[in-house]
Amino acid sequence: MDSARFMTRSLRSLEWGEQVGCVLSAALQAVEPGAAIKKHLQRVGDHLIVGGSPYTLPAYKRVFLVGAGKASIPMGIAAATLLGDHLTAGMLITKEGYWVEDDQTNIPGLEIFSAGHPIPNERGWQATQKIVNLLSTARADDLVLCLISGGGSALLTDPVEGISLEDIQVLTASLLRCGANVGEINTLRKHVDRVKGGGLVRVAAPATVISMILSDVVGDPLDMIASGLCLPDLTTFEDALAVLQRYHLFEEAPPKIIKYLQKGVSGSIPETPKPGDHLFDRTQNIIIGSGYQAAQAGLERARGLGWNSSLLTTFLQGEARQAGRTLAAIARQVDATGEPSPRPACLVAAGETTVTVKGGGKGGRNQELALAAVPDMAGIQEAVLVALATDGMDGPTAAAGAVVTGETHLRARSLGMEPVEYLDRNDAYHFFEPLDDLLITGPTQTNVNDLALLFLG
Repeated sequence: MDSARFMTRSLRSLEWGEQVGCVLSAALQAVEPGAAIKKHLQRVGDHLIVGGSPYTLPAYKRVFLVGAGKASIPMGIAAATLLGDHLTAGMLITKEGYWVEDDQTNIPGLEIFSAGHPIPNERGWQATQKIVNLLSTARADDLVLCLISGGGSALLTDPVEGISLEDIQVLTASLLRCGANVGEINTLRKHVDRVKGGGLVRVAAPATVISMILSDVVGDPLDMIASGLCLPDLTTFEDALAVLQRYHLFEEAPPKIIKYLQKGVSGSIPETPKPGDHLFDRTQNIIIGSGYQAAQAGLERARGLGWNSSLLTTFLQGEARQAGRTLAAIARQVDATGEPSPRPACLVAAGETTVTVKGGGKGGRNQELALAAVPDMAGIQEAVLVALATDGMDGPTAAAGAVVTGETHLRARSLGMEPVEYLDRNDAYHFFEPLDDLLITGPTQTNVNDLALLFLG
């Protein structure tokens, strides 16, 4: 990605601001979905090699390609090109606004759909039905290549009988507002949706299934990425019901969902498939990219530019505002003592924070993280904090994140803006917009968590 797309007003004002853009660009380039597919999926004659495991293409009567997520188009194009004439049919679902049709996507037999995210919509449900109908024809001598990336949980949706799409929409909106983490959200999703929690393998059985995954979940737990479409489910109905209890959502959640989960707890409804189920005997799952890879690539690029670089963590979680204050405190530590890295320092963290929405403002978790850091970053010379959603879309906004410097607080006050007031109403977008410090990258076609980078020149 062109480093110029990352330049905000604050970065343009710094002598080394362009280097920040170069580091961010390197981090995203390392998890470019098409390149990741080519690295982990090779074709040698009539053989596919996936993570060291060989598959002989002529041994399969048909080869199906399906995918869901924000990176599904570049992943799908790379895989379909590799399969060539062996591809029988393919269907991909991506987020609305993420795909612009061009000659590269005109691949015979490959259909592309756009759907709603993070709230699933009718287009996603209809596209999922087409994928389910395709895979339900699969037989033992067929091969299914499934490409999964962040966003797949919302894009691939098939509510269980008795629960409507509207019920799922209401539940999802409530979970996103209350501060639940992705694991908790996906625990619920896996128990009210037919294709999640190993459901996609059940649809395709008895075919052989290869699942290639671009991880957007902290720690890369396979069963939680896109709600574990092709994996045994480690959670239970009881776990799902506990999430609603933990966040006091019994009054908000649709009654049909609560009743369904309670039936599951009582044993009236079968559980999702668990480890040891022979359903997965012919399934291979492999991670092809993650936030850790992006963070390491950014650090390597920074070192090459002369920065003293360190990885803080790839498990950044919790409330975004608390994470922002913590990162600002680390910046102060570097400024005061040169620890954990002396200037010029580049410190990188990756993960996914949450926001408990209490106000009516506009923003996303990365923008909120940045906003929370503004008062504590105030006055630190030659310091920058960048908070970035690697998919290019932070929350329901057109921004990927925001940039904070030691001068941000003073600049905001000169415009009559107090960061605490904007934070109280979850309105980070309208705080950074007049400062020209929103990161506007557009869709990046990848998705591997969020990145937070501290630079002290």
